Amino acid sequence: MADDVLFELLHTEVVNQIIAPNSTGEQLDNGLSKLEALGFRVGQSMVERITKDTPRFKDELDTMKFVCKEFWMSLYKKQIDNLRTNHQGVFVLQDNRFRLLTQISNNKQFTELAPKYLAFPCGLIRGALANLGVLAVVTAEVSIMPACKFQIQIHRL
Repeated sequence: MADDVLFELLHTEVVNQIIAPNSTGEQLDNGLSKLEALGFRVGQSMVERITKDTPRFKDELDTMKFVCKEFWMSLYKKQIDNLRTNHQGVFVLQDNRFRLLTQISNNKQFTELAPKYLAFPCGLIRGALANLGVLAVVTAEVSIMPACKFQIQIHRL
């Protein structure tokens, strides 16, 4: 339990150090890019450690199931609540109580703060998938706090 709180506090401080509270426009975009890149690198490293004894996945759906179950469990101590796909390279992962948003989810006014807290997790997912051989674009959206949907668009070569 203490590890969870430390991770949330660390994440909040990293976000606040990279993105200044009053930053707008280009500063905000640069900060979000830095957070996403940091998440990408961490995601690559974590999935490498987690999959060291796991056989290769046979397709993208198996890879996504692994991300929803094992990878998410190692990060957030729970599985993704819902995985959907259109079977054409788009996956939607839904977490109904996303841990990194629960602290700021008291009021609807904080919904505009959500993107800066979601850049790092988007990078985590993208980095994990990249290390598993799946190139993708990951975006996040929040309609009702603390629920979050991560949309993953797979790039086929």
